[in-house]
Amino acid sequence: MKNDELLIAQIEDKIRQADEWSMMTAGDFLDAHQRKILTDYVRGRKLPIRMALYGGYADAERCMPVFLPEYMEWDGGFEAIPEEVGALLQVIRVSVPKGGKALTHRDYLGSLLALGLDREVTGDILVRGEDAPAGLGADIIVKAEIAEFIEMHYEKAGRANLTVSVHPIEELMTGESHIIKKQDTVASLRLDSVAASAFALSRAKASDAIRRGIVSVNSVEALKTDMEVKEGDKIVLRGRGKAVLAEVGGTSRKDRIRITLDLYR
Repeated sequence: MKNDELLIAQIEDKIRQADEWSMMTAGDFLDAHQRKILTDYVRGRKLPIRMALYGGYADAERCMPVFLPEYMEWDGGFEAIPEEVGALLQVIRVSVPKGGKALTHRDYLGSLLALGLDREVTGDILVRGEDAPAGLGADIIVKAEIAEFIEMHYEKAGRANLTVSVHPIEELMTGESHIIKKQDTVASLRLDSVAASAFALSRAKASDAIRRGIVSVNSVEALKTDMEVKEGDKIVLRGRGKAVLAEVGGTSRKDRIRITLDLYR
């Protein structure tokens, strides 16, 4: 596919620059499908440089590939992040006025794209609920070079006026308190069935989303509708948010499986 070929060409260019110029280079934020393209490409190849994925925190869904010259030793862990790597990202902290309506991941993403930004320059959007220490809003991970632009122009999401500030990535608030508990029954623990419940879709629409490559399980692109999910698995539907299969219970009188989902909105 054309987009996949373009991504590989960009990766090859970043690798070449890091190797020939002996400097750190970094690509755009990747979604689950693009990460699979990247890992498939580097698997079995002896790269002249090191590569790590970095999204600002350990559980990031969207990560950028970072290519490191020989003198930079970093394995992608979060205990000793090189200063140059940390400087790649900043946090846009968005606050909604007290008493305002809670906004969703989709609200924040849509309003960012309306500024003319490409999705590739923004990472995870961590939505906060009213009970979070910083109040209603979100922490949005972005490439450092576009943080000032967002701070100047990002004023509204949905119908809510926003207060915006820029922070170093070390100040990221990762605790997502805006979680909705949902109890439901499903015919099986197939991915299409659980995703349909999690994102309020028909099973046909959930299956279509899986086949289109916009669903991931535990940060890995999932293309099989009959994949079985288990307790603790994290399911992401691009543009709709994240859900965790928190608990699998017994069966109902109609022989359906009882489940509890944590929905991150």
